[in-house]
Amino acid sequence: MKTPDRTEGKRVSRRDLLRAAGIAGGAAVVVPGAGLRAQGEEPAILTAEEYATLDAICARIIPADENGPGAGEARAARYIDRGLGGALSGSLAAYREGLAALDAYARGSRGEGFRNLTEADQDRVLAEVEDGDATGFAANPAQFFNLVRGHTIQGTFSDPFYGGNDNFTGWDMIGYPGVRTAVPAAYQQMDGDHAPNHVSVYDFTMFDEGEI
Repeated sequence: MKTPDRTEGKRVSRRDLLRAAGIAGGAAVVVPGAGLRAQGEEPAILTAEEYATLDAICARIIPADENGPGAGEARAARYIDRGLGGALSGSLAAYREGLAALDAYARGSRGEGFRNLTEADQDRVLAEVEDGDATGFAANPAQFFNLVRGHTIQGTFSDPFYGGNDNFTGWDMIGYPGVRTAVPAAYQQMDGDHAPNHVSVYDFTMFDEGEI
């Protein structure tokens, strides 16, 4: 499934992407997984260069727009980086190869590393990777794009405990009011507009972080 057209240098419509992914207006994704946007923080698994490239990719997959922040602000890259040391560790080799190949392709085709390109050129490079037209990848480049895209969505909308959805950015984006252990009838109406509680599931004592 292709994301909305980026070939003319347009930002991906966040609303269209979420609709295509089947999450617009739905509940948040909670996937066990355990950037540099926080001052002084270092990546847990990836190198600083790998992380910077990944962060730039995530920021273009779900970009900030006139409606608010996107995956960059939600720190989806931090979720992925932490996950690569745990539940996502099976994808570490694919990330190392894919990030290096994408950055090399950007340099060869645009003259700069991916994170230094304009947003329009970043979108074009990602479109070529998604379409399988980019060169230098060990496997079909579309596989790498789909891997990062899936994890970017997870990192944007998962419980903040896992490193993404920073400051509940993802949940606010889709109108998810947050985890509740008791739900009154009024909260079960589809057209309800309820203030978010900005609480992680692990803020409740009934859930044990040690069992993750």
